[in-house]
Amino acid sequence: MNSEREIIIAPNRRWAYIPWRELWEYRDLLKVMVQRDFTTKYKQTVLGRMWFALAPLMTTIVFTIFLGKIAKIPTDGLPPLLFYFCNNVVWGYFSNCLVATSSTFVSHVDLFGKVYFPRLIVPLSKAVARLVAFIPQALLFAAFWIYYNFFTPVGERLTISPAVMTLPLLVVLMAAWGVGVGLWISVFTAKYRDIVFIMGFLTQLWMFATPGIVYPLSMVPQRWRWVVGVNPMSAIAEAFRYALLGAGTVEWRALIFAGVGAVFVLLSGVLLFNRTERSFIDTV
Repeated sequence: MNSEREIIIAPNRRWAYIPWRELWEYRDLLKVMVQRDFTTKYKQTVLGRMWFALAPLMTTIVFTIFLGKIAKIPTDGLPPLLFYFCNNVVWGYFSNCLVATSSTFVSHVDLFGKVYFPRLIVPLSKAVARLVAFIPQALLFAAFWIYYNFFTPVGERLTISPAVMTLPLLVVLMAAWGVGVGLWISVFTAKYRDIVFIMGFLTQLWMFATPGIVYPLSMVPQRWRWVVGVNPMSAIAEAFRYALLGAGTVEWRALIFAGVGAVFVLLSGVLLFNRTERSFIDTV
């Protein structure tokens, strides 16, 4: 019996289409791309993959000194180191997914022009690779939590809320927003390269405009909370911190908005990405 099968690659004329079957069939390529991300990013570095955890730790130390000690920004009664480390881990995963996905077309134009594979594999691999990097950061945060909980007086104020069960959902929301917004931006970077150069600035601006990352939501006056609710990362960051440290302002309407918005942004980003990838090679 002949076990060989014939695969016919034909142009897809439907832009409102998600190739679920092809994504599954190319799962080995997804694995290779995730591994390549780690190999190329930390090649010829002394510390190697330790940078996964060191980068947010160094940012946390800077925030703790300048924002916690000098500016004396409140941290909802939490040790500044724990407060900022938790926030930086959350923001780091979201922003890394966003920035990596936003340059999909520009960074892979040579590959896209030579061989066929479902293009969604690339942004998907970015999200998976950043999730793998998220794990050692979470473990380092757990080490600091254990230290503060069992070896310092502030341990009495640290509690793990039953909401900790929602952490996988919060991680999915972060990935959905990061990849969804990144896909939208990638469509524009395919034609306007200027966006590539300002992505770092825009990401930093978004971070400082997000209550729950640099400063707690409790600092925002009640009359302005509806404005903050438009920013989905604020609700996600507050819920993340509440689940792990027992301190945070969780507003369910804002969290539901973040969940519904994540579905819309991701699906619309995928559909727009599919429409653009059919002809982007002529403009990049």
